[in-house]
Amino acid sequence: MRGAPGTVGKAALAGRVLNPWLREHPRRRVVRVRSGDRFAVDTEDLIQRYLYLFGVWEPHLTAWLRRRLRPGDAFVDVGANIGVFSVLASRLVGDAGRVVAIEASPVLHRRLAQHVRLNACPNVRAVNAAVSDSRGTLAFVLASSRNTGANSIVPYDGPAESTFEIGARPLPELLDPAEVANARVIKIDVEGAEGGVVRGLAPMLWGLRPDAEICVEVTPERMARLGDRVDDLLAVMRDAGFHVYRLANDYAPESYPSARGTALGVPVRWRGPVVEESDLVFSRVDAETLP
Repeated sequence: MRGAPGTVGKAALAGRVLNPWLREHPRRRVVRVRSGDRFAVDTEDLIQRYLYLFGVWEPHLTAWLRRRLRPGDAFVDVGANIGVFSVLASRLVGDAGRVVAIEASPVLHRRLAQHVRLNACPNVRAVNAAVSDSRGTLAFVLASSRNTGANSIVPYDGPAESTFEIGARPLPELLDPAEVANARVIKIDVEGAEGGVVRGLAPMLWGLRPDAEICVEVTPERMARLGDRVDDLLAVMRDAGFHVYRLANDYAPESYPSARGTALGVPVRWRGPVVEESDLVFSRVDAETLP
């Protein structure tokens, strides 16, 4: 899948054969991904299965981060999962940079810390906490271990595979002044809780460097179940001088073999309503596309 030249037949092979097979017949391996970093994966899980199959997770976001982060920058990863983007960012920001990887799940936080050690990333600070707009305790539910990235505080009526509670704080309270001042990119992927995270982030937006950008996975339906609205999130960012862009994303395994090229990871100006799950990039750059 990774090494054979070209892409002919790979989409069908990935989507119809390998993806379902590896989900139902899990393999547990330490794999080297395209960046050269290593991850201990269990292919029952969606993210880890894609790392095993394709050597990358969310190729558009990966390509965008590669263009954004430079030595000495800081990267804040809210909802770090097993650390795919935190480890990548560690290499990009170098010894003079800093990565803050925040993960609420104690299980995933342990995996995150394992991967930080496995890849020798001394510039990563791994934090086991939830992020919200106020201090408190949040209850998380995971519906299935086939998608560990779906840990969420959104109310769920079905059978739960696991639950946990953990303390939550606004993001500014989890960062030190140097991490705020140097933050080039803040990535937020919190499965419906992004409204609260952005409200908590609002007081520090004006203190960010002028070229700071924030990438938020926005899930309107899940936000609504927590009483939040995408329009309110957009208003917070626009009031702080940020423009809205949309970054392509496709979770279908068929899309991964061909996910390469110069158009990969280019956010496009977004002016309409946000009615479906979307990766939004907020930037003070005023353009039709972000370079």
